[in-house]
Amino acid sequence: MTIALERLQALGLQLPSPTMAIANYLPYQIVEHEIYVSGQLPLRDGQVVYQGLLGDELTVAEGYQAARLCALSALGQIASAAGSLENIQIIRVGGFVASAAGFTEQSQVLNGASDLLVAVLGERGRHARVAVGVAALPRNAAVEVEIMARIIAGTD
Repeated sequence: MTIALERLQALGLQLPSPTMAIANYLPYQIVEHEIYVSGQLPLRDGQVVYQGLLGDELTVAEGYQAARLCALSALGQIASAAGSLENIQIIRVGGFVASAAGFTEQSQVLNGASDLLVAVLGERGRHARVAVGVAALPRNAAVEVEIMARIIAGTD
């Protein structure tokens, strides 16, 4: 078992199988040594777990968990693309938060994704990030996360 998978297991999580695209796009694209992961929704067993607007129907804590679930799905895509989580570095995370009028804590919501990536990958999980509030997301999801990673040589 790899270090990243051991860390996931210690968190009580397992790497999900990559999901298929639900429209006309690729789940990920590799360009040279970079992996671009399409937006991941907070899915469990193919169903959106967290739906609605942050600051109205959902709390920041629920949004945090939604972002965490999105990042976990993205790690599944990255592992599929790279063959392992041991040879990747997260470069950038883009997060979209379905937000009620006046909601301004998108960065706190996206910490769910960022915290998970660092917990699983250590320093290789640190990244640049953007957190954007939007009026609505596909399937009424509360959060959507996209990730850019780089395939690197070596391990932890």
